[in-house]
Amino acid sequence: MVAALAVSAERVALLVDVQNVYYTTRQAFGRHFNYHAFWRRFAAGREVVVANAYAVDRGDAKQRQFQDILRGIGFAVKLKPFIQRSDGSAKGDWDVGIALDAMEAAPHVDRVVLVSGDGDFDLLVERLRDRHGMTVEVVGVERLTAESLIRAASRFVPIEGELLL
Repeated sequence: MVAALAVSAERVALLVDVQNVYYTTRQAFGRHFNYHAFWRRFAAGREVVVANAYAVDRGDAKQRQFQDILRGIGFAVKLKPFIQRSDGSAKGDWDVGIALDAMEAAPHVDRVVLVSGDGDFDLLVERLRDRHGMTVEVVGVERLTAESLIRAASRFVPIEGELLL
């Protein structure tokens, strides 16, 4: 009798730039991103090794409720404090944190799915593909996603249809 070889599921890291997806879906469609549909589509049949949602913490109850929903879906929620500068500008992006987590996950996954339209990630995506030979899918609002990021991705998936609430 010959034993069948078990086929292991593709290992994936799901990295979501919450602020970017919130503002781009609101600007482009006046709607919200559907995190449940995203999880169903990109985690299905895969072993989710890392699933991080990166957000800015303003400390309000509605935001905490949203963060709890993300945790219920399966995301680890990483928070940075919202910083209001004296000149009125604000700070709270996760670019470096997302890049570090992606590079740390790279040896342990076959695919990275990055939800962001931020062109600052084009070098990260190129590095993941070139040095780690992995597939990098970028999910973003097409008309608000940097062309350089779309070009760097192995595959670009526009946010539309079921990915919107």
